[in-house]
Amino acid sequence: MIRILSFDAVQPQDILNRDIRAEADVEAVVDAIIADVRARGDEALREYAKKFDHADLDSLLVTKAEIDEAFAAVGEDFLTTLRMAEANIRAFHEHQVHKDFVINDNPGVVLGQKYTPIEKAGVYVPGGTAAYPSTVLMDVVPAKVAGVRQIVMTTPAGPDGKVDPNILAAAAVAGIDTIVKSGGAQAVAALAYGTESVPAVDKIVGPGNIYVATAKRKVFGKVGIDMIAGPSEILVLADGGCNPAWVAADLLSQAEHDKLATPVLVTDSMDLAKAVQAELEVQIPALPRAAIARESVDTNGKIIVTDDLNKAVEAANLIAPEHLELCVEDPFALLGRIRNAGSIFMGRSVPEALGDYFAGPNHTLPTSGTARFSSPLGVDDFVKKSSFIYYTRDALAAVQGRIADFAEREGLHAHAKSVTIRFEDDKA
Repeated sequence: MIRILSFDAVQPQDILNRDIRAEADVEAVVDAIIADVRARGDEALREYAKKFDHADLDSLLVTKAEIDEAFAAVGEDFLTTLRMAEANIRAFHEHQVHKDFVINDNPGVVLGQKYTPIEKAGVYVPGGTAAYPSTVLMDVVPAKVAGVRQIVMTTPAGPDGKVDPNILAAAAVAGIDTIVKSGGAQAVAALAYGTESVPAVDKIVGPGNIYVATAKRKVFGKVGIDMIAGPSEILVLADGGCNPAWVAADLLSQAEHDKLATPVLVTDSMDLAKAVQAELEVQIPALPRAAIARESVDTNGKIIVTDDLNKAVEAANLIAPEHLELCVEDPFALLGRIRNAGSIFMGRSVPEALGDYFAGPNHTLPTSGTARFSSPLGVDDFVKKSSFIYYTRDALAAVQGRIADFAEREGLHAHAKSVTIRFEDDKA
């Protein structure tokens, strides 16, 4: 049963599972897999598909026929849902696109910044216990909006050698044409270093298990990554007017993800706390993933009772959750005071699942308290900024002495010389 705690009696660092480091044995396994993929390429990927996914693969790449088959399998109604979700996600992320800028306020000086999309991106989509077509849309659409030229998606095949049709349908709707049947650390290694079938990319995005997260951390530097994702989290900040059944359902929407997921309720109402505690016991047994939800709730779940909503906001900012629901009468009154959250869900009619699938904002979010300093996946993750500088000779001449003096004070005389040498002939 979920615990009820007083905010004054609990330490914020104890509220969520913040440890995203891999155990030593995971590190060793991932190191070996990365080395193996680098050495043997496609052959290693096929062997790992057989070992971990029980799939015999002649080809690692999804064919057009398989995508056509997936379209037929999922049905037109779900395809319509996918297209609607893709349009919402695209419309939201188009507002994130930056414009180049130029400054020429001073005579002879032009300064500016230009944005350039990365050339190749890799998108990792989990498989295994659940398939996530939503992840396909959330990770691919921002890359498309940013202008990435080549996107390579990896996701494991099932024992029949096929990728889940919902994932393939989402990939087609999102505009992906290179899909690799590979999961786990081996897929990350293939994206980072390339194989005969898998192009090496410049950046890898997408969530995964501890092996995937560890592999992303290991290849960082060779390629860019979006983030190291920890267990999923939800914090529902609720007042006494909330429906306890709704709150319990929202907590379970994350608890069913993973035994390590963390569902937290923060409320100023002890009556609501007790009602939600009881409601969880009613709803958990009815879930298909009841065993996972049960362990998540019992091990990591907490109900934190505060004196008032001001203290509840303080708790939310200290915890810095991945998902934050403001399940209160006037959520906009609290929004400006929320400093640390991956995504914020406003009001009693906005369950976290709305953002997971359909509304438009990204659901690839910072976990483990990293919302204190990082942001959801977006267009910025797929572009680079380059500044540029232009000075005429006269403009440089006007500041040459100051630059040379600055450089010499740092002991970098060649820096100074590179400026002053351009004017030595003027003194002759």
